[in-house]
Amino acid sequence: MAFTSFNFLVFVAVIVAAYYLTPIKGRWMTLLAASYAFYLISSPKTFIFVIFTTVITFFGGRYIGQQNDEQKAYLAEHKDEMSRDDKKALKAEVQKRKRKMVALILIANFGVLAILKYFKTYIELAFAAIGGVQLELGILIPLGISFYTFQSAAYILDLYRSKISHDTNIAKFALFMSFFPQIIQGPIARHDQLAAQLYEGHKFSYENFTFGMQLILWGFFKKLIIADRVAILTSEVFENYTDYAGGVVFVALLFYTIQIYADFSGGIDIARGVAQMMGIEMSHNFMRPYFSESLSEFWRRWHMSLSFWTRDYIFYSIALSKFFGKLGKDMRKILGDRVGKLVPVIIAQYATFITIGLWHGAEFKYVAYGLYNGTVIVLALLLEPYFKKTLEKLHINTESKFWKLFQIVRTFFIVVFGRMFAKAMSFSAALYMYGAMFRPDMGGGFSETILTLGLTNIDFYIILFGCIVWFILSLIQERGGDKDNTYIRKKMAEMALPLRWIILLAGFACVLVLGVYGPGYDAAAFIYRGF
Repeated sequence: MAFTSFNFLVFVAVIVAAYYLTPIKGRWMTLLAASYAFYLISSPKTFIFVIFTTVITFFGGRYIGQQNDEQKAYLAEHKDEMSRDDKKALKAEVQKRKRKMVALILIANFGVLAILKYFKTYIELAFAAIGGVQLELGILIPLGISFYTFQSAAYILDLYRSKISHDTNIAKFALFMSFFPQIIQGPIARHDQLAAQLYEGHKFSYENFTFGMQLILWGFFKKLIIADRVAILTSEVFENYTDYAGGVVFVALLFYTIQIYADFSGGIDIARGVAQMMGIEMSHNFMRPYFSESLSEFWRRWHMSLSFWTRDYIFYSIALSKFFGKLGKDMRKILGDRVGKLVPVIIAQYATFITIGLWHGAEFKYVAYGLYNGTVIVLALLLEPYFKKTLEKLHINTESKFWKLFQIVRTFFIVVFGRMFAKAMSFSAALYMYGAMFRPDMGGGFSETILTLGLTNIDFYIILFGCIVWFILSLIQERGGDKDNTYIRKKMAEMALPLRWIILLAGFACVLVLGVYGPGYDAAAFIYRGF
């Protein structure tokens, strides 16, 4: 069921009404029924995989949680009788038992993810390479499998680290794993951020209800007016890349950078808006990433739930581990203090970004996408002292607005060029398209070709209009220091009621009139639905 379909809007209206009509203590059951109904309607043949992940994660988590509780109770009861060594021995034994369970759960959950999403691709490629056999395994990939698998892993690892308490009600935990607004494309929720909100009933709030509807409308604006219109051009060029010269390829790459942001953030806004209508605040996934002054900052602002997941469970696990700490000390003797101590950080960065790449898919182009981002960030770390010296010699004021603007533009184009790996049909196609952009005929045929890619002059004007509106609102948020993406909606709430309604009706009319609809149009095709 597509977020931008009429059926979804009817579904949401029914569920929101049912939620507030249900007695407050039972509202979580309404959400669970709605979430399972949504999944059964959207992806009935793969529903069993959600059940599998939910069940083994719940019981594995309960075992780990009980180990935590029993250790805590035992230490409290015998604190005066146990020596320091006794306490360390007890903790080590408990950690050993917990590690075994964590390994079992992670192998099971990520094993399912690997078989369904990754091994299928490699098995098909192997048959094609060895015997020229075009094998189609026909394996269906469950809806949202990357999101709920990473979410289950965060739950298990947080329990292992004793950061949270384990769930004791499997039905409530099933809701946490399958909450329908986030199942298609996230954000990847943490148990301590979302679970309690889902389990407790929320009273009706006019502010939450209206703020949620406004967020949904804004998501529709970005998705239907910008992303789906731009997709017509990008799909044509990337699917038939050998037919176009470098200038057209570059425009398509630039447009894809706009498309993926409008598409993904639009979908997240719809998901968060639906949740907020019921008083549930899901985590942010974007913080105006194209205002970033470095690639590291970009990844702190882009797909934040994935970036923070890899930071907390991969980067820190490597960079702060005893083994890599010792490696860093050894490397200082060989490479010097500054570079040597960066070795664990560099390894952790590459592990993080390879994971981010593989999260998108099994093909090597996604690995290349991760390596590209990791390499840019690693080079920035290694060359930072030389950059500072160069800026000092050139007497560049790094606090000036001009320099900050330069950094934003520079970072934007670093991101743009990296997008080629994620969007191209394959790794070899990405290399071909990079080459096309830098061949002498880069601009050849540009003026004659650009209007034959499925968009009219009016379409380009509409895209420009949508991007200008989006940029202005983002700039207002950025200057207002908006950290929770409510600045604009709070300002609207302060406006006179007639003006507020004029703005909302104008937005609704824009979506209705300027949105991309019609025969052959697939509103379900959110880019990150495929991840």
